[in-house]
Amino acid sequence: MNIIAVDIGNTNISMGLFIDGVERRIETTSGDNTELITEVITAQWEEIPMLESAIQPTRNGVIVVSSVKPDWTESIRAMAMENFSSKIMLIGKDIPLPIDVAVDEPAKVGTDRVVAAAAAYAVVEQAVVIADFGSAITIDLVDDKGVFQGGIIAPGLKLGARALHEYTAKLPLVKPKRPEGSWGSNTECAIQCGLHYAAVGLLNEVVRRYAEKLGTWPFTIVTGGDGAQIHEDCDFVDRFVPYLTIKGIALTFTQYLEGKDKE
Repeated sequence: MNIIAVDIGNTNISMGLFIDGVERRIETTSGDNTELITEVITAQWEEIPMLESAIQPTRNGVIVVSSVKPDWTESIRAMAMENFSSKIMLIGKDIPLPIDVAVDEPAKVGTDRVVAAAAAYAVVEQAVVIADFGSAITIDLVDDKGVFQGGIIAPGLKLGARALHEYTAKLPLVKPKRPEGSWGSNTECAIQCGLHYAAVGLLNEVVRRYAEKLGTWPFTIVTGGDGAQIHEDCDFVDRFVPYLTIKGIALTFTQYLEGKDKE
């Protein structure tokens, strides 16, 4: 299995190369940087071996996409066709979701949330919480049978910082980071404390409520661009896993191929 897994988020796009199922590297860039995205995917594509049985020179690989932003999806689709004469495979459309989704409208759940949840459950094989701290904060629950139950969605740290700046007269725009103390001695530090500890408190409260429903404390995984700083202040978190969605995309495609082989 040779794939380029592409995670299209609201702010960034991450691209992961897997050769024979083994992760080679993952790179992230702003979703607006079309030139750099093309360079990264092209470099990864050129590392994929050629298909020996093909009449015309063809790479033995596929580009698999999970996306929450349709216009960026179309840009990736057009780029792949123009540069590699290759179609992309979109999770939720060309590839089915990897786990059952027990929500009111499964088709409206972001595929990034579902594939990350599938990757987490595949490793722990028990009830698991997946907390993704990115542009938005999502804290999702998979039960002990491997069914995605849903979760919560809240503003991410950077979005909160921007909102405080844009909807007040004097508060500056600050870069969220883990504060050194429990309170801020100036406005910038006070905002950083507020954003950080609000996220820490949110995760603690949500996982506690999930645990009450489950009857046991679930395994908890944190991921996302701001996940590392949150993880440091949550001793109940079992693991921080960068790029969990990318790993979930690769897993989803693998499961899809295995299902096709059994048909």
